[in-house]
Amino acid sequence: MKEREHIDSFLFGELKAGNTHAFDKIFNDHYQNLCRFANSIVHDLDTAQSLVQNVFVKLWENHAALNHIDQLFPYLTSMVRNHCINFINREKRNTIVPDFPAEAQTANTTENQLDLNELEEKLIVALTALPERCKMAFEYSRFENLTNNEIAQKMEITTKGVEALIGRALKSLRISLVEYLPSSKCAKLPDIILFRLFSKILKPKESKNTGR
Repeated sequence: MKEREHIDSFLFGELKAGNTHAFDKIFNDHYQNLCRFANSIVHDLDTAQSLVQNVFVKLWENHAALNHIDQLFPYLTSMVRNHCINFINREKRNTIVPDFPAEAQTANTTENQLDLNELEEKLIVALTALPERCKMAFEYSRFENLTNNEIAQKMEITTKGVEALIGRALKSLRISLVEYLPSSKCAKLPDIILFRLFSKILKPKESKNTGR
């Protein structure tokens, strides 16, 4: 436990200084546990994952203003809890508003769905426009869940080469979709967050009734 706290303390200090590698490590170390925590509050895994990703976006955006925070994990847990509570409160407000005509509520839902569909279409177009090997590496990683080592073997290149191709793909997608990304500072958003975001948008359409 002490060792974990020591590692977190070091990484947190590096994050405050703007070290993206420290951010990636923090994300990988704590993402799953925070998703489980969020899911215990909102009782929906997709929503929990989105909320936790939003927390990491905020963490990165505000990394230079965290000097007053000493402990990383309690801070992240508190942020996740607050995001979950805000989400639940928004949901309650949205459902306890019978003053609006049903047609207006339906129109709003339809508009949100159209926005999501437009974003997905734009992302697919942007992916199609990628250089072939960048697209190949990205799709191996996203759609086949291959590790960088496995992709390297398939493409007969080094793992560093795979990292470079995926990095180039993310850089291109970041530019193509800048107006759709959830942050005015998205140009500086670490690739690991962008990859999660794009993966979520392009999540394979699976039936939720897969009880077979």
